[in-house]
Amino acid sequence: MTTTMSHRRRFVRAAMNAPYLERDEERVLATKWKQDGDVDALHRMTHAHMRLVIAIAARFKHFGLPMSDLIQEGHVGLLEAAARFEPEREVRFSTYATWWIRASIQDHILRNWSIVRGGTSSAQKALFFNLRRLRAKLGQGPSPLPDSEIHRQISQALGVSVDDVARMDARLSGPDASLNAPVIESEGSAERQDFLVSEDPLPDETVGETIDREKRTKRLYAALEVLNDRELRIVRERRLSEDGATLESLGKALGISKERVRQIESRALEKLRSALLDPDAGPALT
Repeated sequence: MTTTMSHRRRFVRAAMNAPYLERDEERVLATKWKQDGDVDALHRMTHAHMRLVIAIAARFKHFGLPMSDLIQEGHVGLLEAAARFEPEREVRFSTYATWWIRASIQDHILRNWSIVRGGTSSAQKALFFNLRRLRAKLGQGPSPLPDSEIHRQISQALGVSVDDVARMDARLSGPDASLNAPVIESEGSAERQDFLVSEDPLPDETVGETIDREKRTKRLYAALEVLNDRELRIVRERRLSEDGATLESLGKALGISKERVRQIESRALEKLRSALLDPDAGPALT
């Protein structure tokens, strides 16, 4: 741990001591990298702007993620900015890179800050990163505002719903709780997950239902054997298919009237009912 912290300090010190680039020198380096793929020019340009990465990363350290990870993600954003930067435009690289560095760090925080994922839209990101600041600002008045009024004002300022503000406020107001955390801090204490109630059926109920379903299926197929070919076709196309053929369409296919189809179907269903209720054939189909 001490070695890691010492290395981090040396890295930060080296970045802070890196020389600034003049506008013309910056443009020359950016052009060499853009047009010639000069890796040395890229290294000099990004090294000179690592202090910018560190400064932006420091603004997000209150989210509790390792500073080294924030700096690393900021460096990724810096490299992305270098790949997209157009030196012919009269814009300083630091101005252009700031957006990419901040966006990269914010995306990293959203992915890793909580096991409960937040929204990823631009409005949700703005809410996530500005809620604490706005809440603190609204709480500076002579008399404290109720949460409902604070949520309403924040929702108006950021263009999100009051419900979104309330949910995000609840998320940010406390840390995530591990399901493996003990309920009481003592050896052998039960964990939080031990008190979670599942609405799923018990394993023996699931197995029992599977067995019963298999029995019912076998019983149904056995009962279908009492039908002749025409009765079986009508029952299958009328009762056992998803579409459910009409009496008229079946009548045309079989060369009989739709009333005759209805009569055959009624007779077939009665034969099935008798076969399924026959006590000698096994348990009744329910």
